[in-house]
Amino acid sequence: MSGSSSPRRPPSSATRSYTRGARILSLGIAATGLLTLGYFAIASHVLGEQSAKRIDLLWSVMFVIISVIYRPVEQLLSRTIAQRRARGQVEQPLRIPAAIQAGFALLFLAAALALHEQLIDDVFEGYAALYDVLVVGTLAYAASYFARGWLAGHEYFALYGGLVLMEAFARICFPLAVAVGIASGQTAVAAGIAAAPLLSLVVVPAAFVREREERRQALDAVPGPVHEADATLAEAPISTDEAEAALAGPGAEGVQEAVAHRGEELSLRRGTGFAGWVAGIMLSEQTLLNAAVLTVYASSSTALAGIVFNVLLIARAPLQLFQAIQTSLLPHLTGLDATESHAAFDRAVRVTVLAIAAFAGAVALGLLAIGPFAMSHLFGQHHSYNRLGLALIGVGMGLHLASGTLNQAALARNRARAAACCWMITAALFLAWMLSPVVGDQLLRTEIGYAGATAVLASLLAVVYRRSEGRAGASAPAGPQSAPTDRAIAR
Repeated sequence: MSGSSSPRRPPSSATRSYTRGARILSLGIAATGLLTLGYFAIASHVLGEQSAKRIDLLWSVMFVIISVIYRPVEQLLSRTIAQRRARGQVEQPLRIPAAIQAGFALLFLAAALALHEQLIDDVFEGYAALYDVLVVGTLAYAASYFARGWLAGHEYFALYGGLVLMEAFARICFPLAVAVGIASGQTAVAAGIAAAPLLSLVVVPAAFVREREERRQALDAVPGPVHEADATLAEAPISTDEAEAALAGPGAEGVQEAVAHRGEELSLRRGTGFAGWVAGIMLSEQTLLNAAVLTVYASSSTALAGIVFNVLLIARAPLQLFQAIQTSLLPHLTGLDATESHAAFDRAVRVTVLAIAAFAGAVALGLLAIGPFAMSHLFGQHHSYNRLGLALIGVGMGLHLASGTLNQAALARNRARAAACCWMITAALFLAWMLSPVVGDQLLRTEIGYAGATAVLASLLAVVYRRSEGRAGASAPAGPQSAPTDRAIAR
């Protein structure tokens, strides 16, 4: 792809864009969460108890799958586009991320077809329509998450929020149609899960129009010699003499950047490596959130597993909302790193972690004060909750959110492998803890284990951050006129 130069935004403009984008996305995702809650609430009223539970199971299975196989490409695309835009390169590499996303989708399809009978009989209790929704919906989310990565990389956060909001709105229309009598049955309600990601793509054409206009304006602002040299770089190799001549002429700064970054184009190997490590991160995070429920369910009772699930909702709900911060944080940090704005990079991470610490502290104190009362009345279950244990979940939630921030910093600085190792080590330790009888009370074991695991995770990622911070500082330019430090797109 070509690397046409365009004017860069100053760090202050990037910071304002990040703050505004995080705010817009927070509103969009909060509204999305309410609509999703409404979907399941309406489904439970229009369907019987068993049918509603099957819808819950369908969504849970699909959510884990799409988080693990599609979010890595969303992160890859967001980081790659943000990095190139920060360096003033107009054209964006889409072919490699699209190929990786298609590969993940085909792997899922092959697995789903191979397990066709088992999924229908053992998971969906003989309802083939639910299997069809799982397959169609999961494949549809490949396009949805690709669009999310493209929107995030361009920092079109209002359109990103519109996409996820449209998805939730489209999904809730299906149980509403059953409630008013337009449709009926479990299949009609479940169909919304498959249709929603496709209907959400209606916002993409508006994004294309905006991107074309921005590209036209950027190219109009570039001196003519840069266009000519950029075209030469994109189409054929040039000799040393030709390169020197180009670098000596007008618009030399843009040509120098095109030459410097020509070898950094995203390759299939680099892109697949990055996506693979991020998939490991996503799988490890799902282990932290679900291993306790599954181990308690396997060794105890369904009722206790439900209690454990409800307690972990204390962490799940903020994590869902924090996706807005993560989505806007990665392209913001990537842009700062690409332009060697290391002080601004560190300040963004520090401010985010401090805000999380204040929020988590307030939640932990609240749980310590009224946690048992709130949990009993909110879920209507008569269980003797340990207020200290609930406070530990609040602390663990804060550490989990802080880990997410440090994780985005690691991805922005091309440390996906190191970050993935931290997550996988933590997930393995947490699973081993849940399977051990060190603490007899399984709920308390979950609370202690989650807080301890997130503390380990945050500590490991902090080490990765400090080491990457040192490398970034060592590679910083000596003066304001120095060219940006070269980095590979992904390992």
